[in-house]
Amino acid sequence: MRENDIKDRAILANSNSPHVKLKATNFGDCQWTEGFWADKTNTAIKTMIPYMGNVLCGDVGHALNNFKIAAGLKTGKHQGMYWHDGDFYKFMEAKIYAYGLTKDEALLHELDEYIAILAQAQEPDGYLQTQIQLNVEEGAERYANRKYHEMYNTGHLLITSCLHYRITGQRNLLDLAIKHADLLYTIFFPDTKHYQRFGFNQTQIMGLVELYRAIGDKKYLELAQKFIDRRGTYEIEHDSTTVGYPIGDMVQERTPLREETNPVGHAVLALYYYAGAADVYAETGEKALITALDRLWESVTQKKMYATGAVGQTHYGASVNRDMIEEGFIDDYMMPNLTAYNETCANLCNAMFSFRLLGIHGQAKYADIIELVMYNSALSGISLSGTEYFYANPLRMIHGTRDYDSHADVTETPNREGYLACFCCPPNIVRTIANLSGWAYSLADNGVYVNLYGSNQLATQQVDGSSIKLTQETQYPWKGTIKLTIDECKSEAFDIALRIPNWATSAGLSVNGEPVDVATRPGTYAMVNRNWKAGDVIVLDLPMTPTFIEGHPRIEEVRNQVAVKRGPIVYCIESPDLPDGTEILDVYIDGNTELVAKHDNAFLGGVTTLEADLLLRPVPKDDMYRSVSKPEWEKLTTKLVPYYAWSNRGTAEMTVFMPVVW
Repeated sequence: MRENDIKDRAILANSNSPHVKLKATNFGDCQWTEGFWADKTNTAIKTMIPYMGNVLCGDVGHALNNFKIAAGLKTGKHQGMYWHDGDFYKFMEAKIYAYGLTKDEALLHELDEYIAILAQAQEPDGYLQTQIQLNVEEGAERYANRKYHEMYNTGHLLITSCLHYRITGQRNLLDLAIKHADLLYTIFFPDTKHYQRFGFNQTQIMGLVELYRAIGDKKYLELAQKFIDRRGTYEIEHDSTTVGYPIGDMVQERTPLREETNPVGHAVLALYYYAGAADVYAETGEKALITALDRLWESVTQKKMYATGAVGQTHYGASVNRDMIEEGFIDDYMMPNLTAYNETCANLCNAMFSFRLLGIHGQAKYADIIELVMYNSALSGISLSGTEYFYANPLRMIHGTRDYDSHADVTETPNREGYLACFCCPPNIVRTIANLSGWAYSLADNGVYVNLYGSNQLATQQVDGSSIKLTQETQYPWKGTIKLTIDECKSEAFDIALRIPNWATSAGLSVNGEPVDVATRPGTYAMVNRNWKAGDVIVLDLPMTPTFIEGHPRIEEVRNQVAVKRGPIVYCIESPDLPDGTEILDVYIDGNTELVAKHDNAFLGGVTTLEADLLLRPVPKDDMYRSVSKPEWEKLTTKLVPYYAWSNRGTAEMTVFMPVVW
């Protein structure tokens, strides 16, 4: 079977999911043509993926070597983190998307080579976890300790296998996944006490739902739901399956999901768990499940999220129930900037969870979060060249304040690195850039929703099977004019819904040069229903006025401070744009400054900067407290740069929020 024989080739194959309002488009039906996301996708295909392949398939990263050793093709021992298998599956996923966009047979051949190695490494009963198969630690046994991340690796194997099947039409990887999932079912579906608490980072829930969607066997959906149902239904204490890792809220096991009111624990673990539960809801329609997920999404985005869309406020801390947690959520409105952790994976998971709720509810607020993340806290995780990475994404960087040498896993560095020993984030951001065209549009019962803006062409089928072709032309996010041309469509009336971002006041909307009487409220979709014909042109004008934003008054860390935002882009001040010797802590912003947008195609890959007046006030940094008198200000006119592009000009200090002087 090849790809033309498979009808549902979407990233989330929810075309038949009964409890989804907006269906995903088949991957490849939308192609970026020029501009911001076309450039990023081109870099992903030509630079990011090949560079990552050299890392993971060589001797710097060890992922492919681990599979080769397990397959008997190489001698040696397991190297890398316990979840390194999952890193490799995500890299394969990125390469699958590259094939889906380019149809480059060389990519398909490379994938086939990897799959042949995986097939040799897989044990006869379906087990495939190199960190256990290669006896990474004495006494390491199958499913004996959740610190080995077997469920995480399993989830990414299943997800990647389903996408490979849909996009290539080949079953060679899918058959390995089915064999593995069948083993999982025989072990984990029975209600045995030993496995009640098992699982650390539960991507297997998403993977099992996708496998159910791919082949229709309901046992995989039932197992996915069982993993949800078991959470929080037992006494929390250390046992043999938990040695070496925090328990309780860290892994969302203190409270059953349907009763949870507060996002807790490791941000990635939580958000992958929520995303998997959303996938289960899309198939079952269980009200208690979606009620809990809606409550948790509101809490994440309204009480624990940074202005950049980033989440996971701390590296080490305590949950609201005072369990030890890492890389995760802490109390509401507790938003440190300098020590903010904001793992790149967590930020991406924020968008992935929102993408699922966008499909379920069809509301623009979810796409607003996707946009916020992708233009800011996601892209900050990778260099403009596409070959260096951040794991943590703070909103302020001051040299000498964080002990980077103490982090042996190299998750925190003052500069992006070409390889991180904990390599989960790099393939996550690369696969997401490579697949973002699949998020740009959604399909309703009688129409098309435009979720993300960027020059592209869409050629797909509506839910009723009718053909629709659209061309989007725009210089977004630098300019706010979006032109959408209907190239082909059915003769009957249908909807075209255009997202009005929550920052866009007084948006203008016209069809064929005439204003349309349709509400364009920020944070909603503007719905235009008519008998469309080829050649019709929709123009959406979004005002791109730079503005100050402030935090909730309970966020003590940014009281009397502001950040600057223009359209979806959050800006920062970086030390290369300050006089020599000036520290970020000396910088204030003039509240009366005019923020002037200037585009420079030769600067930082082509960005719009904002010229602004800053006020400098050098102060002693020695005393904890000191007396103060009326300050004397030095005025400086300089530029603010997009947050995602910081740290591409050498070692630098940076801040998003600045104290303001009116």
